Order: sequence, then C-alpha cells, then structure tokens
Amino acid sequence: MIAANLRHYYILFKWIVSALLLTETTTSYHFHILFSHFSNSFMHKLNSLRSKKHPLHGPSLTTLLFLLIILTAAFISSLWVSTLSTTNIKPTTNTIANQTLVPPNVSSNYDKTIETIKQSKKFQPTVLNCSSGNQTCSSNYPTTTLETEKNSAVCPEYFRWIHEDLKPWKEKGISREMVEMAKKTAHFRLVVKNGKGYLEKYQESIQTRDVFTVWGILQLLRKYPGKVPDLEIMFDCNDKPVVPMGLYDGPNVIGPPPVFGYCVDRWSQDIVFPDWSFWGWAEINIRPWENLLKDIKKGNEKIKWNDREPYAYWKGNPFTALTRLDLLKCNASTTHDWNVRLFSQDWIKESEQGFNHSNLADQCTYRYKIYIEGYGWSVSEKYILACDSPTLLVKPRYYDFFTRSLQPLQHYWPIKENDKCKSIKHAVDWGNNHQQKV
Repeated sequence: MIAANLRHYYILFKWIVSALLLTETTTSYHFHILFSHFSNSFMHKLNSLRSKKHPLHGPSLTTLLFLLIILTAAFISSLWVSTLSTTNIKPTTNTIANQTLVPPNVSSNYDKTIETIKQSKKFQPTVLNCSSGNQTCSSNYPTTTLETEKNSAVCPEYFRWIHEDLKPWKEKGISREMVEMAKKTAHFRLVVKNGKGYLEKYQESIQTRDVFTVWGILQLLRKYPGKVPDLEIMFDCNDKPVVPMGLYDGPNVIGPPPVFGYCVDRWSQDIVFPDWSFWGWAEINIRPWENLLKDIKKGNEKIKWNDREPYAYWKGNPFTALTRLDLLKCNASTTHDWNVRLFSQDWIKESEQGFNHSNLADQCTYRYKIYIEGYGWSVSEKYILACDSPTLLVKPRYYDFFTRSLQPLQHYWPIKENDKCKSIKHAVDWGNNHQQKV
C-alpha cells in the first residue's frame, strides 16, 4: 500500500517536470539529466519495497517523498531565475579555430555593418591555436576553389527539401524585420561575408551544441573557399522547433522569422540543418560522424547478421519521454517475451566510468535495432541506421534534414506508436523467419 502511494507521488512529480520542461531552457535540460539519474535510483528503492531482504520503512519513505518535493521546488526556482536572466541577454564575442568570428552589429545596411566591424579595433580578427600533437591548423588557407576540386555529381535526393523549407518566403521574400524577429529564440546569428564567418551570440545553448554547429560551418568555408555566398542566418540550438505553422499567415502579418534548427514537424516552419553531433558530441564521448561511421562499419564486420542475437535492441535514456517509458513495457519478463532487449543508459554514471559501455561501434550485435524519439527528435537515428541491422522505427513526430526521404520497408520497418510490443514482435518474428529477404 505504501509502495503504491509513493509510486503515485513519483508519477505526479514526473508529470510536473515534463510539463515544465516544455520551456526547454538550458537549466531545465540539465535538471532533466539529473532527474533521470535520480529516477534510476528512486525506482530501485521503490522496487525494494517488494523485497523481504531490503524492506523500506516509514522514515525512508518520508525521506524519499521529501526529496521529491525539494527537487520540484528547486527546479521551479531555477527555471524562474533562468527566465529572468535571459530576458536581457547581451551578445558576446566569439572567435573559433582559425576562422574570424566576431559579432556583427546588424543594421538595415548589411554592407555598412560588416565594414564597420572590420574597421573597429575592438573586433580585430583573432586566430586560435588549434595544435594537436604535431599538427597545427594553418591560418593561410585558399580563398578560391580550384577547377579540379569542383564536383559535378548529381545532388542527393533530399536536396529537394531545401525548396520546401524555404517555401514560406517564396512570395514575400525575407525582410530585415523578419530576421530580427528571430532573436527572440535564436542562440546565435552567423554572418558570412567574403568567405569569413562573423558570430553574434545571444544565449547559452545546451552543452556545446552551438560551438560544434559553428565548427561545422567553418569546415564548410574551408572546404569550399570562395564558393559560400554572403549570407546571414539565425540559429536555434534546442531540441524542438520554435516557429509554429499558421501564426504568421495573412496579408498584413510580418513573418515568419527564418530560424534554422535541428528538426521540424508538420506544425512548424523552422529550416532544418544538420545537428551538432555530425561534428562531435564531446559531453558523451561521441566522435565526428566521418570518423565514427568508419568505426561502426568495422563493428558491423565483427558479427555476421545471421549470427547476431535474434532480438530487437535499444539502449538509451528512457526518462526523456513518456513514449520511451512505454517502450520499457516490452522488455523481456517472466510472463512475456516480445523479442525485445532494452537497456537503460545512465549518462552521468557512464561519464564517471569513462564511457566504457556506450561505444556505438559495439552496439551492432543484434539483428534489429529500435529507433524511438525522446524529448524531441533524437540524434541516435543516424547511428542506428548505420548498423547493418534492420531499423524498427517507432512512428516519429519530428524529422531532421535527411529523414524525410527515408522510405518504409526500404530504409526501415515502421512500428506502431500505440502498440509497440506486438508491432515489434511481429517484425522480429517475420524477419527471423524470412532471413534471406531481410
């Protein structure tokens, strides 16, 4: 009886946290990670109520309940402080790895603004020393692309979505006022002028998402010198889109603001851009995509598909979304086996142990892999697809720059969101019985 009541308090607390996390501030994100770590410990204690070996008595229950209340109060307070602190954010100056990155004081006259920045002693170009071992990034790099470096290959099919993403501005174009409207949610503004990048930062992003995103753009400028046109973009680094569909409709309405982000859904108008982890995710020890893909390919070669575990595999943080918690019901138990093997990933504990159990190249040992969204879309999708195992994709809400071109039964097997266990079991059973077709 006590355990049931405490479980109800826990569920209520999680609902409160989930609702508050919709604000998606950096504070809420870090609290969510802390809460996930706490959840694992809490549920372990709660389950011990059913064990005669480790009974949990009244004082312990009171302590846990008190901790729940304190955590809720602390989160609400930190969220309130975070909201107040971000209302009057001042732009900051950034210079990153061999590329000029200084904040443009953007006005209605774009060229005049850039010229003012160049002449200002306050914003003189600064080149960082990016030595690594015996290698040093040279500050002397080409400003034009050689003819032999040009690639005449046909653009990937997903490039057609660029026109779809820019459709909201096809008739009216993009005005200066629209761009400035984007400052309400943007983490930074990036200006490219004559092959150099200028950065104006408005607020801190989650972890180092903004740094790695900008780093990817700098690599683009280096790889195609003189080919990247002058441009200006506003970028939001959060997990969810921020420009709702329909809010800016009408002949006399200004907008929508052109905001770049990592994902979008059918009810939003953000412009999708490759996520930061393509260039690395330092906080959880994930290498840049180009290097990691080679490791995953080597991992694929270790075990042939027929010799892999004949189950569907998923490993991640289940406490980022209710749909992931629902997926946990499909894990093998003494009463049911849905042909699913699920593993919870505690990133705080993993970081303390040196990331010895989260190497993505070692996770291609099952015949099937599950993709399911978290708080928003998940960067894990590309890593799951890279394994030489059919992807069982739980019906998503969000998509990034390349997933819109994926075709069911060609690139993945669709899984019903409201009937996960049976849907996954059917896919695994069919695959194991038709291995040649798989």
